[in-house]
Amino acid sequence: MKTKNEWIEKAKKNAALEAVKHVKDGFVIGLGSGSTAAYAIEAIGDRIKKGELRIYGVPTSYQAFTLAVKHKIPITTLEEHPTLDLTIDGADQIDGKLNLIKGMGGALAREKIVASASKKLIIVADESKKVRTLGEKNHPVPIEVLPFAVPFVIRKVKEIGGKPTLREGIKKVGPVITDNGNLIVDATFGVMHSPFEVECKLKHIPGIVETGLFIEMASVAYIGKSLNVEELKKNVRQQE
Repeated sequence: MKTKNEWIEKAKKNAALEAVKHVKDGFVIGLGSGSTAAYAIEAIGDRIKKGELRIYGVPTSYQAFTLAVKHKIPITTLEEHPTLDLTIDGADQIDGKLNLIKGMGGALAREKIVASASKKLIIVADESKKVRTLGEKNHPVPIEVLPFAVPFVIRKVKEIGGKPTLREGIKKVGPVITDNGNLIVDATFGVMHSPFEVECKLKHIPGIVETGLFIEMASVAYIGKSLNVEELKKNVRQQE
């Protein structure tokens, strides 16, 4: 009998394998960060090894970069390819409208840039990431902040109703430093019935580089379960 962790890893892999079916020969794609996106990178590498694909990838983090190199995926940049065919990435929470909280891995700014440069954003996750409303279970919104601005940003986030905490490193003294040289503030807002409003308020605070709220960006999400994969798509009204 498989343990819970084994089922979760299987679910993540199944979701990733469904997403990779969207990758076609000649594509330039964004390579997301995190444990579920890692399975997608591995699967893409396998298809390249078999001669099924010739693609280029734009990594969203150093982790994604090293995985791409390991699996022999040719790397390119947004300077060379400012428009990408698609991005496959993970998420920390997904609601029924495909709004997302991302960034617990610290790569939210690059993830959002690469996703915005893509014609399609495909999300992969296990079923524990699916929620009715973003912010459930006091899940925080990661915020990338310029180091100089951290005290000011923390004060302003409190003023708009958030409970901010500077993210500290694990097995490292001091705060987490992003690939961009910035810091991460995790802010809880409780259940967010209007995540777009929260996003707007945060983006008006000077010193905030980017937030982990990805609103109306995803085209499709594959939710891995113990026995199958659930596909979530935007309905026609959401796409208009």
